[in-house]
Order: sequence, then C-alpha cells, then structure tokens
Amino acid sequence: MLRKTIAAIAGGCAHQPWSRISQRHSSVVSSAVNSMLLRSLKEHYLEVSKMAPPPKVNPPAEFTIVKGALDSNGPVLTRCYKNEEISISVMRLANIVSDEGDNDNDDGGINQLFVHIDVSKPGMDDSMHFLCGLYPDALGIHSVALRPKSSTDGFVIVPNKYTGPLFEVLDETTRDAFHNYIEERGINDSLFPFLQAWLYVKDHRNLMRWFQSVGKFVNGREIAKATDAAVAGSSESKVAKGA
Repeated sequence: MLRKTIAAIAGGCAHQPWSRISQRHSSVVSSAVNSMLLRSLKEHYLEVSKMAPPPKVNPPAEFTIVKGALDSNGPVLTRCYKNEEISISVMRLANIVSDEGDNDNDDGGINQLFVHIDVSKPGMDDSMHFLCGLYPDALGIHSVALRPKSSTDGFVIVPNKYTGPLFEVLDETTRDAFHNYIEERGINDSLFPFLQAWLYVKDHRNLMRWFQSVGKFVNGREIAKATDAAVAGSSESKVAKGA
C-alpha cells in the first residue's frame, strides 16, 4: 500500500511543470528588479540634468582650450611661450591624495586640483613635467621630471628611467627657482577659476552619461531576453505545427 501511495505521488509530480514555474518566477523577479533600477536611474538622471551649470569662466588670455577636452583625459589648456609648447591637464586632487578629514565641500567639493604641466621644446626628445596642487589662492609643485614626449591622450605617464629627486628634498633656492620658472609661463592660481568650472562641467557630463549608459545596458539586456523568448516561442510553434 505504501509503495502504491509513493508511486502515485511521484507520478503526480512528474506532470507538474515545476521547472517552468521556477523559470517564470525568476523572470518576473528579474524584470521587477530591472524596472526598479531603470526607474531609479531615470530619476537621478533627470535630477542631475536640472542642476544649474557654474557661471561661464574664461581661461587666462594667453591660453587656448583644447578642442574635445571634455570627452578625453588629455590636456585642457595649451599655449605657446617663445619656442615652447605648454599643455595643462587637470583632475581632482582628492582622486590622487585621499584625505578622510577634509570636509571642505564648497563649490561642489572641487577646491583642490591636481594639475599636470608639460613643457616641450622643438628638437628635444624629452619634455619637462610638473605635477602640482592648485588651490584658489596658491599653486604648489609636487614633482619635476624630464620624460619622453608623449603622443597619447592620457597625461599619466609611467617613467622608465630615473626622473629626478623628490621636490621637497631640493634646497629652498632651487624650489623657488622652479616656481618662478612656471610662474613666468603663466602657471599660477589665476588658472583655478577656469579649471574648477571646467572640471565641474566634465564631472556633470560624465555623471549624466553614466546614468544613460547603465540604463541602456540594463534595458538592452531586457530587450535581448524578450527577443530570445520570442524566437524560442516561434521555434516551438513551428515545431508543434510540423508535428
């Protein structure tokens, strides 16, 4: 009797589409999660799109804005000084030096900038690179190095030879001379207002682009799933008709 009862239960279970129910449940949950994520991304995108841009600021007259700089990681400003070509790249100083105790969030939290200055001369294989911290009222040099000229868009170059001593170990006279060297070429805190505004616009654009890209990715996967399901359903229908 017991064996017959077990066999009957097993036979009944064999006819239950548990795998299909599980798949449908998983699909419903996945769709709900994706819909929630897409809704959140859209809300944040709209919120960010309503943020007012900073007032328009022009760079010092001797500098030219590099075309397409907002969409690259390369130089932002360039200028010629005598026979030299000078280019400037910028990013948040907080991206390089983490300071957990820094609570200065004014102006969108962009009050400390990391600036890379490249000074090159025709006919010379190397160019002089200055890595500096730029503030609203000051500019400080972190390092000075001679490195091969780079033709890439990025401004972070990995050196393959000795690049010089740490800037802070140089004597005060030499440090002051280097500061005067870049000051003579227009590299000072007068660059801060423009670079601060420019970086705000770049961050804003990148954030909006990120919300769009992630949303398209999530939505694209949903479209792909729906397409696969439709193709599978069509195939099953054709098989059934053929049978």
